[in-house]
Amino acid sequence: MTTPAVKHTPVPPTVATGGEPLIFIEVALMKNVAQTIQEVLWDDPPIPECEATCALFYSISSTQPGLKGINLGKFLIKRVIDLVKKDMPNISTFATLSPIPGYMQWLLSKLASAERSGSTFRENILEPEEERSLLDVLQESADGKNAMEIMWNLLTSTNHEWTKSERLISVLEAPLMRLCARYLLKEKKRGRGLDSVANFHLQNGAMVGRLNWMADQSEKGLLQSGGIMVNYVYRLENIEENAQSYFSTGHIHASCDVSRFVETGRSMM
Repeated sequence: MTTPAVKHTPVPPTVATGGEPLIFIEVALMKNVAQTIQEVLWDDPPIPECEATCALFYSISSTQPGLKGINLGKFLIKRVIDLVKKDMPNISTFATLSPIPGYMQWLLSKLASAERSGSTFRENILEPEEERSLLDVLQESADGKNAMEIMWNLLTSTNHEWTKSERLISVLEAPLMRLCARYLLKEKKRGRGLDSVANFHLQNGAMVGRLNWMADQSEKGLLQSGGIMVNYVYRLENIEENAQSYFSTGHIHASCDVSRFVETGRSMM
């Protein structure tokens, strides 16, 4: 690896078309697993390569539209891990910093559905203390609205006005992080994770390692996931077992920190 801390690693030419890579991965070499996209996208490498202990995958891209839906990622990720371990034995952690593209769409639909439902069938999206916190912060402008209406209005506000208020950022952190953990760990379609990026990494043998608050405050990041990003962790000794249990039973492996978000909340399924 050369001077930059970021490198494109292509699939070997034997599975390329005319020498052109079919898929490539971008890897940032870091001391620790990044919690924000700003930590990754430096103009210059933040540390010498010899001091790096983490290989962070932050972008996997296919160069051929016709390959959409074909999972070459597992092969690529394993190959990258093997190459990095061979060339840089000081690297011991392999993880991603990933977007959560479907989270906000899912959450807004849940909030809207709760408002349309009668009280008998309404799903309580928010915990009582989360409701109280929202109503306390916005008591002057609540105007008879309940906490879920207020939350929907905040998350759909023009120019994401809630991100400009430290009080609103603080009060929204608990429910948005908790519900994001629920979305990643519990919400499924045909037995697979509802989120497309989550499903990709889980079927490749990763575990859900950590949720990162306000990790991507770009327009796209706020629209997709309220700024939250996730670290998926690849542990070599567990990759095959994790992938197999996900395929056979839909089980999603997660760290205690992420699982705790779901376990401490009341059941809302």
